[in-house]
Amino acid sequence: MIHPDTEILYVNELIGYGVFATQFIPKGTIIWVLDELDQKLEEAHVLSLEPLRRKQLVKYCYRDNKGRYVLCWDIARYMNHSFNPNCISTYYEFELAIRDIYPGEQLTEDYGYFNLDEPFYCLPESGSTRTKVMPDDILHFYPEWDRKASEAMKYLNKVPQPLKYLIAPKVLDTVNAVAAGKRPIDSIRNYYYDSSIQLRAVS
Repeated sequence: MIHPDTEILYVNELIGYGVFATQFIPKGTIIWVLDELDQKLEEAHVLSLEPLRRKQLVKYCYRDNKGRYVLCWDIARYMNHSFNPNCISTYYEFELAIRDIYPGEQLTEDYGYFNLDEPFYCLPESGSTRTKVMPDDILHFYPEWDRKASEAMKYLNKVPQPLKYLIAPKVLDTVNAVAAGKRPIDSIRNYYYDSSIQLRAVS
């Protein structure tokens, strides 16, 4: 479920559509959280599809640490990539605003923590030397992503949270402890899935 103060808008012919803020969203706000309406598809099922449907499905999915393809049911699947994103994912299956986001601003995330099956080539961005997202980016950038997520978590219980009720009950106590500074954040590295193992087996 994506934050209610968002909408999908056309960006341009190259990028297509994106998700934009309709109201001010402060740092530490939960932007998106996995809920029971999101589909989790087993790898074997996705690989059994004919090429046309499989290609379209994979385009809008990310993979969890069990290798399942997760298809968001709402406009969250239109969030675009950036090497300098204003949102970040956590091991607790929700994303946070890592800085204040203003009305009309596009919400972006780094596709590097999505366990991609193959490299994703990107437009160059100021402030980053990266030009493509790699399937194993989590293994290289998790310290930076953990630091940003941990900093944003400090504001979790200090800003309005219309989506907090959707956090999985099994991690809620942990999330509140992290937000209160009583324990360190669980690393996004724990969300890594090595898709190359299955892809080598199929090929």
